[in-house]
Amino acid sequence: MPSIRLVNVTKRFGNITAIKNLNLTINDREYVCVLGPSGSGKTTLLRLIAGIIKPDEGEIYIDNKLVNNVPPQERNVAYVPQYYALFPHLTVIDNVAFGPLSRGLCKEEAYRVSMQMLEMTRLAWRSESLPYELSGGMQQRLALARGLACGAKILLLDEPLGALDARLRVELRFKLREIAEENGLTVIHVTHDQEEAIIVADRLIVLRGGEIQQEGPPSQVYNEPKNIFVAHFVGGANFFEGFIAETDPYGSWVQLRNGFILRVNETKWKVGERIVLMIREERTEIIKGTKIREEINLLPGTIREVSFLGDFVSYEILLDNGDSVNSKMPTLLGIGRFRVDERVYVRLRTEHLRVYPYHPQGLYQELEVI
Repeated sequence: MPSIRLVNVTKRFGNITAIKNLNLTINDREYVCVLGPSGSGKTTLLRLIAGIIKPDEGEIYIDNKLVNNVPPQERNVAYVPQYYALFPHLTVIDNVAFGPLSRGLCKEEAYRVSMQMLEMTRLAWRSESLPYELSGGMQQRLALARGLACGAKILLLDEPLGALDARLRVELRFKLREIAEENGLTVIHVTHDQEEAIIVADRLIVLRGGEIQQEGPPSQVYNEPKNIFVAHFVGGANFFEGFIAETDPYGSWVQLRNGFILRVNETKWKVGERIVLMIREERTEIIKGTKIREEINLLPGTIREVSFLGDFVSYEILLDNGDSVNSKMPTLLGIGRFRVDERVYVRLRTEHLRVYPYHPQGLYQELEVI
């Protein structure tokens, strides 16, 4: 039952608190992805669980056993660091076989398992090479193969696919999930790739400044972000600053800059209260035309930029009130549909608008990822 539990864990490095009073439970066989900006505490979290560093405060449990003073090799944990940590004097196959051999497998079985992992990571053909003879992406795959081969039931992955080319990264993200399920592994996967995290995770954890901002199923975190930072960090979003101009039993009217008005469904806000509106880019609709029937939440603007993103086309629109918004639509629908300098309307449907309290130091302070 390889479950993990952190209770009131804090870790400091000098004057910097990397993890702040963190409480977290990872269930048996759960695949968890941890997202967050640089310096948010992602790698520190993995190193605490692996036993490479000790918490200054709090307790860490693995399989309901307190492990604060248990050495890394006795934790049944495989840690795959971001910077590989390969044995430079050992061949590729010997690097991978080190773990199986150290846990008592016979040489034949250890090398059989190791070759399977090398085939999975497409490195079997380089089995006799030394690490320095491999590219950065190959070294990352080697580190991943070594972690998978060691037989531990808890797998800690620090940006395991970050150095790979796009096609292989997509292929291996699904293979990782498959291996975890087949072998009953509990996985904590740190990544900066939001798409990767949303696709493979049972649960997302968003860290900022050593604290959990939100955790939950990927669809919940994406569709119901608890704060402006999560909305901004997990997926593309547009934000509007304003204040509540009027309320009624069915919703509220929000005053934006330069006289623009939007309708929202929420009623809990007070008249005069400063707020921030958020809407996802793919839910921001663009309508052709310079004249259109009167309709709420329909704002005039001009196309300023068109960007082809492969599966999607992104449009940047400068609204007549000075706000800038982005709209993202599937390529089949969006390619060539609008051109730069074209006059359009942007529709922001009430059911897609979310309202957040205004940050005391301003919107951009709350969006800050550093």
